Amino acid sequence: MKYHVNEKRAIGKRSPMLYGHFIEHFHRQIYDGIYDPGNKLSDEEGFRKDIIEAMKKIKVPVLRWPGGCFVSSYHWKDGVGENRQPFFDKAWRVEDPNTFGTDEYIHMCRKIGCEPYICTNAGTGTAEEMSDWVEYCNLKNEGKYAKWRIANGEEQPYNVKYWSIGNENYGNWEIGAKSSEEWWRLVKEAAKMIKHVSPIVQLSAAALPDIDWTMSLLKHCGAYLDWISLHGYWDMLPEKNELADYNQCMAYTEQVDRAVLDVKGLLTALHLEGKIKIAFDEWNLRSWHHPNVHTIEQGIDSKTYLVPRDKNDDNSSYTMADAVFTACFLNAMNRHCDIVGMANFAPILNTRGCIYSYKDGLVLRSTYHVFDLYVNRLGDIVLDGWEEGEKNTITVFDKNGNQITTDTLDILATQHSRTGKISISVVNKEAEKKQKVKICLNENQKGRYRIQKYQIAGKSVDSYNDIDKKDVFIEGFPEEETDGVYEAVLLPHSINVFDFERIR
Repeated sequence: MKYHVNEKRAIGKRSPMLYGHFIEHFHRQIYDGIYDPGNKLSDEEGFRKDIIEAMKKIKVPVLRWPGGCFVSSYHWKDGVGENRQPFFDKAWRVEDPNTFGTDEYIHMCRKIGCEPYICTNAGTGTAEEMSDWVEYCNLKNEGKYAKWRIANGEEQPYNVKYWSIGNENYGNWEIGAKSSEEWWRLVKEAAKMIKHVSPIVQLSAAALPDIDWTMSLLKHCGAYLDWISLHGYWDMLPEKNELADYNQCMAYTEQVDRAVLDVKGLLTALHLEGKIKIAFDEWNLRSWHHPNVHTIEQGIDSKTYLVPRDKNDDNSSYTMADAVFTACFLNAMNRHCDIVGMANFAPILNTRGCIYSYKDGLVLRSTYHVFDLYVNRLGDIVLDGWEEGEKNTITVFDKNGNQITTDTLDILATQHSRTGKISISVVNKEAEKKQKVKICLNENQKGRYRIQKYQIAGKSVDSYNDIDKKDVFIEGFPEEETDGVYEAVLLPHSINVFDFERIR
Protein backbone atom coordinates (compact mmCIF):
# COMPACT_ATOMS: atom_id res chain seq x y z
CA MET A 1 0.00 0.00 0.00
CA LYS A 2 1.06 3.58 -0.71
CA TYR A 3 0.25 6.56 1.45
CA HIS A 4 0.40 9.89 -0.38
CA VAL A 5 0.97 13.15 1.49
CA ASN A 6 -0.11 16.47 -0.01
CA GLU A 7 2.16 19.14 1.49
CA LYS A 8 0.11 21.90 -0.14
CA ARG A 9 -3.22 20.84 1.33
CA ALA A 10 -3.67 21.35 5.06
CA ILE A 11 -6.72 20.03 6.91
CA GLY A 12 -6.12 22.58 9.66
CA LYS A 13 -3.90 23.69 12.51
CA ARG A 14 -4.05 21.42 15.51
CA SER A 15 -4.48 23.05 18.89
CA PRO A 16 -1.84 22.01 21.45
CA MET A 17 -4.77 21.44 23.83
CA LEU A 18 -5.56 18.18 22.00
CA TYR A 19 -2.83 16.77 24.24
CA GLY A 20 -4.48 17.98 27.45
CA HIS A 21 -5.03 16.09 30.70
CA PHE A 22 -7.34 15.76 33.68
CA ILE A 23 -7.00 15.18 37.44
CA GLU A 24 -9.66 14.50 40.06
CA HIS A 25 -10.05 13.95 43.80
CA PHE A 26 -10.25 10.18 43.37
CA HIS A 27 -8.10 7.52 45.02
CA ARG A 28 -4.41 8.59 44.72
CA GLN A 29 -4.54 11.26 42.04
CA ILE A 30 -4.34 14.32 44.33
CA TYR A 31 -3.62 13.15 47.87
CA ASP A 32 -0.74 10.67 48.08
CA GLY A 33 -0.29 11.55 44.43
CA ILE A 34 0.84 14.90 43.09
CA TYR A 35 0.08 16.62 46.42
CA ASP A 36 2.09 14.81 49.07
CA PRO A 37 3.43 17.15 51.77
CA GLY A 38 6.15 15.51 53.83
CA ASN A 39 7.36 13.20 51.06
CA LYS A 40 11.10 13.56 50.46
CA LEU A 41 10.37 14.11 46.74
CA SER A 42 7.95 17.00 47.39
CA ASP A 43 8.77 20.71 47.28
CA GLU A 44 8.07 23.29 49.97
CA GLU A 45 4.41 23.52 48.89
CA GLY A 46 3.87 19.78 49.01
CA PHE A 47 3.99 19.04 45.26
CA ARG A 48 5.90 16.02 44.01
CA LYS A 49 8.78 17.46 41.98
CA ASP A 50 9.27 14.28 39.95
CA ILE A 51 5.62 14.25 38.88
CA ILE A 52 5.77 17.92 37.91
CA GLU A 53 8.86 17.25 35.79
CA ALA A 54 7.19 14.28 34.08
CA MET A 55 4.20 16.50 33.25
CA LYS A 56 6.49 19.23 31.93
CA LYS A 57 8.25 16.76 29.65
CA ILE A 58 4.98 16.02 27.85
CA LYS A 59 4.19 19.76 27.83
CA VAL A 60 0.77 19.43 29.44
CA PRO A 61 -1.11 22.34 27.80
CA VAL A 62 -4.28 22.32 29.90
CA LEU A 63 -5.32 20.43 33.05
CA ARG A 64 -8.98 19.93 33.94
CA TRP A 65 -9.91 19.86 37.66
CA PRO A 66 -11.50 19.06 40.19
CA GLY A 67 -13.64 16.47 38.43
CA GLY A 68 -15.27 14.41 37.33
CA CYS A 69 -18.04 13.09 39.53
CA PHE A 70 -16.33 14.62 42.58
CA VAL A 71 -17.23 18.16 41.55
CA SER A 72 -21.00 17.62 41.64
CA SER A 73 -21.03 17.89 45.43
CA TYR A 74 -17.90 20.05 45.86
CA HIS A 75 -18.25 23.55 47.28
CA TRP A 76 -15.18 25.53 46.35
CA LYS A 77 -15.56 28.11 49.15
CA ASP A 78 -14.82 25.42 51.73
CA GLY A 79 -11.46 24.80 50.05
CA VAL A 80 -9.83 28.24 50.24
CA GLY A 81 -8.47 30.23 53.15
CA GLU A 82 -7.23 29.03 56.52
CA ASN A 83 -10.47 27.77 58.05
CA ARG A 84 -10.76 24.51 56.11
CA GLN A 85 -12.46 21.44 57.46
CA PRO A 86 -12.36 17.88 56.14
CA PHE A 87 -15.61 16.86 54.44
CA PHE A 88 -17.26 13.68 53.28
CA ASP A 89 -17.07 13.32 49.50
CA LYS A 90 -20.49 11.93 48.59
CA ALA A 91 -19.43 11.01 45.05
CA TRP A 92 -16.62 8.65 46.05
CA ARG A 93 -17.64 8.02 49.69
CA VAL A 94 -14.37 9.04 51.36
CA GLU A 95 -13.28 11.86 53.63
CA ASP A 96 -11.46 14.59 51.71
CA PRO A 97 -8.94 16.44 53.92
CA ASN A 98 -9.72 19.64 51.98
CA THR A 99 -6.10 20.79 52.01
CA PHE A 100 -5.97 20.98 48.20
CA GLY A 101 -8.28 23.62 46.76
CA THR A 102 -8.37 26.38 44.16
CA ASP A 103 -5.18 28.18 45.21
CA GLU A 104 -3.17 24.95 45.36
CA TYR A 105 -4.52 23.93 41.95
CA ILE A 106 -3.48 27.23 40.37
CA HIS A 107 -0.03 26.98 41.95
CA MET A 108 0.27 23.45 40.53
CA CYS A 109 -0.70 24.63 37.04
CA ARG A 110 1.94 27.37 37.25
CA LYS A 111 4.61 24.83 38.16
CA ILE A 112 3.59 22.62 35.23
CA GLY A 113 3.24 25.60 32.89
CA CYS A 114 -0.28 24.70 31.76
CA GLU A 115 -3.63 26.44 31.42
CA PRO A 116 -6.09 25.77 34.25
CA TYR A 117 -9.52 24.43 33.26
CA ILE A 118 -12.01 24.47 36.13
CA CYS A 119 -15.13 22.31 36.12
CA THR A 120 -17.90 23.74 38.30
CA ASN A 121 -20.50 22.14 40.55
CA ALA A 122 -23.71 21.86 38.53
CA GLY A 123 -25.02 19.04 40.71
CA THR A 124 -25.68 20.45 44.18
CA GLY A 125 -24.29 23.88 43.23
CA THR A 126 -26.01 26.95 41.84
CA ALA A 127 -25.38 29.40 39.05
CA GLU A 128 -24.42 31.99 41.66
CA GLU A 129 -21.89 29.69 43.33
CA MET A 130 -20.28 29.05 39.93
CA SER A 131 -20.02 32.77 39.16
CA ASP A 132 -18.65 33.46 42.66
CA TRP A 133 -15.82 31.05 41.84
CA VAL A 134 -15.08 33.04 38.68
CA GLU A 135 -15.07 36.24 40.79
CA TYR A 136 -12.51 34.71 43.13
CA CYS A 137 -10.24 33.71 40.24
CA ASN A 138 -10.63 36.49 37.71
CA LEU A 139 -11.67 39.84 39.23
CA LYS A 140 -8.88 42.19 40.18
CA ASN A 141 -10.26 43.52 43.46
CA GLU A 142 -14.00 44.11 43.01
CA GLY A 143 -16.32 42.35 45.41
CA LYS A 144 -15.76 40.15 48.41
CA TYR A 145 -14.46 37.11 46.55
CA ALA A 146 -11.62 38.91 44.77
CA LYS A 147 -10.79 40.54 48.09
CA TRP A 148 -10.85 37.10 49.70
CA ARG A 149 -8.28 35.85 47.17
CA ILE A 150 -6.10 38.87 47.95
CA ALA A 151 -6.43 38.19 51.67
CA ASN A 152 -5.34 34.61 50.96
CA GLY A 153 -2.08 35.92 49.53
CA GLU A 154 -2.81 36.27 45.81
CA GLU A 155 -2.96 39.95 44.87
CA GLN A 156 -3.14 39.43 41.11
CA PRO A 157 -6.12 37.65 39.53
CA TYR A 158 -5.61 34.15 38.18
CA ASN A 159 -7.40 34.98 34.90
CA VAL A 160 -8.67 31.43 34.40
CA LYS A 161 -9.87 31.30 30.81
CA TYR A 162 -11.44 27.83 30.54
CA TRP A 163 -14.47 26.82 32.63
CA SER A 164 -16.93 23.97 32.34
CA ILE A 165 -20.49 24.09 33.63
CA GLY A 166 -20.88 20.68 35.20
CA ASN A 167 -19.56 17.22 34.48
CA GLU A 168 -21.78 14.29 33.39
CA ASN A 169 -25.05 15.74 34.63
CA TYR A 170 -26.98 13.72 32.05
CA GLY A 171 -26.13 10.48 33.89
CA ASN A 172 -28.04 8.89 36.74
CA TRP A 173 -24.69 8.10 38.41
CA GLU A 174 -23.97 11.82 38.83
CA ILE A 175 -25.02 13.64 42.00
CA GLY A 176 -27.54 16.27 40.92
CA ALA A 177 -28.35 14.66 37.58
CA LYS A 178 -30.61 16.76 35.37
CA SER A 179 -33.21 16.27 32.68
CA SER A 180 -32.57 17.88 29.32
CA GLU A 181 -34.78 20.89 30.14
CA GLU A 182 -33.37 21.28 33.65
CA TRP A 183 -29.92 21.20 32.16
CA TRP A 184 -30.22 23.91 29.55
CA ARG A 185 -32.02 26.22 31.98
CA LEU A 186 -29.20 25.90 34.55
CA VAL A 187 -26.50 26.25 31.89
CA LYS A 188 -28.11 29.38 30.48
CA GLU A 189 -28.37 31.13 33.84
CA ALA A 190 -24.89 30.08 34.93
CA ALA A 191 -23.39 31.20 31.63
CA LYS A 192 -25.07 34.61 31.87
CA MET A 193 -23.74 35.20 35.37
CA ILE A 194 -20.24 33.90 34.62
CA LYS A 195 -19.83 36.05 31.52
CA HIS A 196 -21.12 39.09 33.39
CA VAL A 197 -18.30 38.54 35.87
CA SER A 198 -15.53 37.77 33.36
CA PRO A 199 -16.10 38.22 29.62
CA ILE A 200 -12.70 36.63 28.87
CA VAL A 201 -14.03 33.24 29.98
CA GLN A 202 -14.56 30.45 27.48
CA LEU A 203 -17.40 28.19 28.59
CA SER A 204 -18.13 24.52 28.07
CA ALA A 205 -21.16 22.48 29.08
CA ALA A 206 -21.79 18.75 29.24
CA ALA A 207 -23.15 17.26 26.02
CA LEU A 208 -23.74 13.87 24.46
CA PRO A 209 -23.81 12.41 20.95
CA ASP A 210 -27.57 12.43 21.57
CA ILE A 211 -29.98 14.53 19.52
CA ASP A 212 -32.51 15.41 22.23
CA TRP A 213 -30.01 16.38 24.94
CA THR A 214 -27.52 18.28 22.82
CA MET A 215 -30.00 19.90 20.45
CA SER A 216 -31.88 21.41 23.41
CA LEU A 217 -28.61 22.62 24.92
CA LEU A 218 -27.42 24.20 21.68
CA LYS A 219 -30.78 25.78 20.77
CA HIS A 220 -31.13 27.51 24.13
CA CYS A 221 -27.51 28.09 25.17
CA GLY A 222 -25.48 28.11 21.96
CA ALA A 223 -25.06 31.88 22.06
CA TYR A 224 -23.32 31.63 25.45
CA LEU A 225 -21.06 28.63 24.83
CA ASP A 226 -17.63 28.35 23.27
CA TRP A 227 -17.31 24.59 23.75
CA ILE A 228 -19.38 21.52 24.34
CA SER A 229 -17.91 18.74 26.43
CA LEU A 230 -17.79 15.07 25.36
CA HIS A 231 -16.55 12.10 27.39
CA GLY A 232 -15.50 8.67 26.23
CA TYR A 233 -14.43 5.42 27.88
CA TRP A 234 -14.64 2.30 25.77
CA ASP A 235 -13.60 -0.62 27.96
CA MET A 236 -16.11 -0.15 30.77
CA LEU A 237 -14.83 -1.51 34.10
CA PRO A 238 -16.59 0.28 36.97
CA GLU A 239 -18.07 -2.85 38.57
CA LYS A 240 -15.91 -5.70 37.23
CA ASN A 241 -12.22 -5.21 36.53
CA GLU A 242 -12.26 -7.58 33.56
CA LEU A 243 -10.04 -5.85 31.02
CA ALA A 244 -10.52 -6.22 27.28
CA ASP A 245 -7.67 -8.09 25.60
CA TYR A 246 -5.56 -6.60 22.80
CA ASN A 247 -7.81 -7.52 19.86
CA GLN A 248 -10.94 -6.41 21.73
CA CYS A 249 -9.25 -3.03 22.26
CA MET A 250 -8.54 -2.82 18.53
CA ALA A 251 -12.29 -3.20 17.96
CA TYR A 252 -12.81 -0.03 20.01
CA THR A 253 -10.60 2.00 17.65
CA GLU A 254 -13.44 1.85 15.12
CA GLN A 255 -15.73 3.78 17.51
CA VAL A 256 -13.54 6.80 18.23
CA ASP A 257 -14.78 9.02 15.40
CA ARG A 258 -18.49 8.40 15.93
CA ALA A 259 -19.18 10.78 18.81
CA VAL A 260 -17.27 13.60 17.12
CA LEU A 261 -19.10 13.15 13.82
CA ASP A 262 -22.52 13.00 15.50
CA VAL A 263 -21.99 16.20 17.49
CA LYS A 264 -20.33 17.96 14.56
CA GLY A 265 -23.48 17.23 12.56
CA LEU A 266 -25.64 18.89 15.21
CA LEU A 267 -23.37 21.94 15.35
CA THR A 268 -23.43 22.21 11.57
CA ALA A 269 -27.22 21.87 11.43
CA LEU A 270 -27.55 24.83 13.82
CA HIS A 271 -24.84 26.84 12.03
CA LEU A 272 -22.69 26.80 15.18
CA GLU A 273 -19.67 24.90 13.83
CA GLY A 274 -17.75 28.17 13.42
CA LYS A 275 -18.50 29.31 16.97
CA ILE A 276 -18.49 26.23 19.22
CA LYS A 277 -15.77 23.59 19.33
CA ILE A 278 -15.74 20.17 20.92
CA ALA A 279 -13.76 19.60 24.10
CA PHE A 280 -13.29 15.84 24.45
CA ASP A 281 -12.37 16.68 28.00
CA GLU A 282 -12.45 13.24 29.60
CA TRP A 283 -11.28 10.16 27.73
CA ASN A 284 -9.35 6.96 28.13
CA LEU A 285 -9.48 3.47 26.68
CA ARG A 286 -10.50 1.98 30.03
CA SER A 287 -12.88 3.40 32.61
CA TRP A 288 -11.93 3.55 36.29
CA HIS A 289 -12.71 0.63 38.59
CA HIS A 290 -14.89 1.72 41.53
CA PRO A 291 -17.49 -0.97 42.31
CA ASN A 292 -20.55 -0.53 44.51
CA VAL A 293 -20.60 3.27 44.43
CA HIS A 294 -22.51 4.33 41.30
CA THR A 295 -25.15 1.70 41.98
CA ILE A 296 -28.43 1.69 43.89
CA GLU A 297 -27.13 -0.99 46.25
CA GLN A 298 -24.05 0.52 47.89
CA GLY A 299 -21.04 -1.31 49.27
CA ILE A 300 -21.22 -1.50 53.06
CA ASP A 301 -17.60 -1.95 54.15
CA SER A 302 -14.28 -0.84 52.71
CA LYS A 303 -13.57 -4.29 51.25
CA THR A 304 -16.56 -3.95 48.93
CA TYR A 305 -16.07 -0.41 47.62
CA LEU A 306 -12.71 1.10 48.69
CA VAL A 307 -10.11 -1.65 48.62
CA PRO A 308 -11.04 -2.76 45.05
CA ARG A 309 -9.92 0.65 43.75
CA ASP A 310 -6.34 -0.47 44.32
CA LYS A 311 -6.76 -2.68 41.25
CA ASN A 312 -6.42 0.50 39.20
CA ASP A 313 -2.80 0.63 40.39
CA ASP A 314 -1.82 -2.70 38.82
CA ASN A 315 0.79 -1.55 36.32
CA SER A 316 0.59 -4.81 34.40
CA SER A 317 -2.84 -3.62 33.22
CA TYR A 318 -1.34 -0.84 31.06
CA THR A 319 0.01 -2.58 28.00
CA MET A 320 0.60 -2.01 24.30
CA ALA A 321 -3.18 -2.25 23.87
CA ASP A 322 -3.52 1.01 25.82
CA ALA A 323 -0.67 2.61 23.88
CA VAL A 324 -1.99 1.66 20.43
CA PHE A 325 -5.54 2.78 21.28
CA THR A 326 -4.23 6.09 22.64
CA ALA A 327 -2.28 6.74 19.44
CA CYS A 328 -5.36 5.96 17.32
CA PHE A 329 -7.48 8.31 19.44
CA LEU A 330 -4.95 11.14 19.11
CA ASN A 331 -4.71 10.54 15.35
CA ALA A 332 -8.48 10.87 15.09
CA MET A 333 -8.58 14.08 17.13
CA ASN A 334 -5.87 15.56 14.93
CA ARG A 335 -7.87 14.72 11.81
CA HIS A 336 -10.88 16.44 13.42
CA CYS A 337 -8.87 19.53 14.38
CA ASP A 338 -11.39 21.72 12.56
CA ILE A 339 -13.99 20.97 15.25
CA VAL A 340 -12.09 19.42 18.20
CA GLY A 341 -10.02 22.02 20.03
CA MET A 342 -9.29 20.23 23.30
CA ALA A 343 -8.98 16.68 24.61
CA ASN A 344 -8.13 15.64 28.18
CA PHE A 345 -6.71 12.22 28.99
CA ALA A 346 -8.36 11.02 32.20
CA PRO A 347 -6.55 11.00 34.49
CA ILE A 348 -2.91 11.98 34.07
CA LEU A 349 -1.78 10.37 37.33
CA ASN A 350 -2.53 7.04 39.03
CA THR A 351 -5.90 5.27 38.57
CA ARG A 352 -5.78 4.75 34.77
CA GLY A 353 -3.23 7.54 34.35
CA CYS A 354 -0.19 7.59 32.09
CA ILE A 355 1.97 8.28 35.17
CA TYR A 356 2.02 6.04 38.26
CA SER A 357 3.52 7.32 41.48
CA TYR A 358 4.71 5.52 44.58
CA LYS A 359 6.52 6.78 47.66
CA ASP A 360 10.00 6.65 46.15
CA GLY A 361 9.43 7.37 42.48
CA LEU A 362 7.44 7.01 39.27
CA VAL A 363 6.48 4.55 36.61
CA LEU A 364 5.86 5.97 33.15
CA ARG A 365 3.20 3.70 31.70
CA SER A 366 2.88 2.80 28.02
CA THR A 367 0.48 5.67 27.33
CA TYR A 368 2.93 8.25 28.71
CA HIS A 369 5.38 7.44 25.93
CA VAL A 370 2.67 7.98 23.30
CA PHE A 371 2.12 11.51 24.61
CA ASP A 372 5.88 12.07 24.76
CA LEU A 373 6.24 10.95 21.14
CA TYR A 374 3.29 12.93 19.80
CA VAL A 375 3.82 16.14 21.75
CA ASN A 376 7.53 16.34 21.04
CA ARG A 377 7.73 14.91 17.52
CA LEU A 378 4.55 15.59 15.52
CA GLY A 379 3.83 18.87 13.75
CA ASP A 380 1.03 21.33 14.39
CA ILE A 381 -0.35 21.43 10.83
CA VAL A 382 -2.47 18.42 9.88
CA LEU A 383 -1.94 17.50 6.23
CA ASP A 384 -4.21 15.76 3.79
CA GLY A 385 -3.28 12.23 2.84
CA TRP A 386 -4.79 9.35 0.95
CA GLU A 387 -4.13 5.66 0.44
CA GLU A 388 -3.50 3.89 -2.84
CA GLY A 389 -3.87 0.17 -3.24
CA GLU A 390 -5.64 -2.50 -1.26
CA LYS A 391 -5.97 -1.83 2.44
CA ASN A 392 -5.08 -4.49 4.93
CA THR A 393 -7.77 -5.17 7.50
CA ILE A 394 -8.19 -7.38 10.55
CA THR A 395 -11.37 -8.90 11.89
CA VAL A 396 -11.67 -8.88 15.66
CA PHE A 397 -14.40 -9.36 18.25
CA ASP A 398 -15.35 -6.83 20.92
CA LYS A 399 -16.22 -7.80 24.51
CA ASN A 400 -19.85 -8.33 23.54
CA GLY A 401 -18.91 -10.81 20.84
CA ASN A 402 -19.62 -8.45 17.93
CA GLN A 403 -17.44 -8.98 14.88
CA ILE A 404 -15.58 -5.80 13.87
CA THR A 405 -13.40 -5.18 10.82
CA THR A 406 -10.81 -2.45 11.15
CA ASP A 407 -7.90 -1.17 9.05
CA THR A 408 -4.57 -2.47 10.28
CA LEU A 409 -2.86 0.90 9.74
CA ASP A 410 -3.83 4.29 11.16
CA ILE A 411 -1.81 7.09 9.55
CA LEU A 412 -1.57 10.80 10.37
CA ALA A 413 0.51 13.29 8.37
CA THR A 414 1.61 16.56 9.98
CA GLN A 415 3.92 19.46 9.22
CA HIS A 416 5.82 21.75 11.57
CA SER A 417 4.78 25.34 10.87
CA ARG A 418 8.12 26.75 12.03
CA THR A 419 10.48 24.46 10.12
CA GLY A 420 8.42 22.91 7.32
CA LYS A 421 9.53 19.44 8.42
CA ILE A 422 6.97 16.68 7.84
CA SER A 423 6.28 14.14 10.59
CA ILE A 424 4.08 11.14 9.96
CA SER A 425 2.60 8.80 12.55
CA VAL A 426 1.86 5.24 11.47
CA VAL A 427 0.15 2.86 13.91
CA ASN A 428 0.20 -0.85 13.17
CA LYS A 429 -2.73 -2.50 14.96
CA GLU A 430 -1.75 -6.03 13.95
CA ALA A 431 -1.03 -8.09 17.04
CA GLU A 432 1.62 -10.37 15.51
CA LYS A 433 2.34 -9.30 11.91
CA LYS A 434 4.76 -6.77 10.50
CA GLN A 435 3.35 -4.33 7.94
CA LYS A 436 4.88 -2.32 5.11
CA VAL A 437 3.73 0.99 3.68
CA LYS A 438 5.28 3.24 1.07
CA ILE A 439 5.14 6.89 2.19
CA CYS A 440 5.06 9.13 -0.88
CA LEU A 441 6.02 12.80 -0.48
CA ASN A 442 7.36 13.77 -3.90
CA GLU A 443 6.89 10.70 -6.04
CA ASN A 444 7.35 12.43 -9.39
CA GLN A 445 9.84 15.16 -8.46
CA LYS A 446 13.49 15.15 -7.63
CA GLY A 447 14.35 15.70 -4.02
CA ARG A 448 16.11 14.15 -1.07
CA TYR A 449 14.98 13.82 2.52
CA ARG A 450 16.72 13.08 5.78
CA ILE A 451 14.61 10.62 7.79
CA GLN A 452 14.56 10.00 11.52
CA LYS A 453 12.42 7.17 12.84
CA TYR A 454 10.99 6.80 16.36
CA GLN A 455 9.12 3.72 17.54
CA ILE A 456 7.12 2.39 20.50
CA ALA A 457 6.79 -1.40 20.35
CA GLY A 458 6.86 -3.82 23.27
CA LYS A 459 8.01 -7.39 22.78
CA SER A 460 4.40 -8.57 23.07
CA VAL A 461 0.94 -7.04 23.14
CA ASP A 462 1.02 -7.48 26.92
CA SER A 463 4.30 -5.61 27.50
CA TYR A 464 4.12 -3.05 30.30
CA ASN A 465 6.25 -0.90 32.61
CA ASP A 466 6.53 -1.22 36.36
CA ILE A 467 8.92 -0.44 39.20
CA ASP A 468 12.31 -1.71 37.94
CA LYS A 469 10.68 -2.89 34.70
CA LYS A 470 10.71 -0.87 31.46
CA ASP A 471 9.46 -2.87 28.50
CA VAL A 472 7.69 -0.02 26.67
CA PHE A 473 9.66 3.07 25.63
CA ILE A 474 10.53 5.31 22.67
CA GLU A 475 13.32 3.95 20.54
CA GLY A 476 15.16 6.20 18.10
CA PHE A 477 16.95 4.89 15.00
CA PRO A 478 19.94 6.15 12.97
CA GLU A 479 19.19 8.76 10.34
CA GLU A 480 18.61 7.68 6.76
CA GLU A 481 18.28 9.43 3.41
CA THR A 482 15.67 8.77 0.75
CA ASP A 483 14.03 10.27 -2.29
CA GLY A 484 10.32 11.10 -2.36
CA VAL A 485 9.21 7.52 -1.71
CA TYR A 486 10.14 5.72 1.50
CA GLU A 487 9.19 2.15 2.39
CA ALA A 488 8.47 1.87 6.09
CA VAL A 489 8.58 -1.46 7.89
CA LEU A 490 6.37 -1.55 10.96
CA LEU A 491 6.66 -3.98 13.83
CA PRO A 492 3.46 -5.58 15.18
CA HIS A 493 1.45 -3.55 17.74
CA SER A 494 3.65 -0.51 17.18
CA ILE A 495 3.42 3.28 17.07
CA ASN A 496 5.89 4.91 14.68
CA VAL A 497 6.80 8.47 13.80
CA PHE A 498 8.87 9.31 10.73
CA ASP A 499 10.44 12.78 10.47
CA PHE A 500 11.13 13.90 6.91
CA GLU A 501 13.45 16.89 6.52
CA ARG A 502 14.09 18.05 2.99
CA ILE A 503 17.81 18.49 2.27
CA ARG A 504 17.61 19.34 -1.45
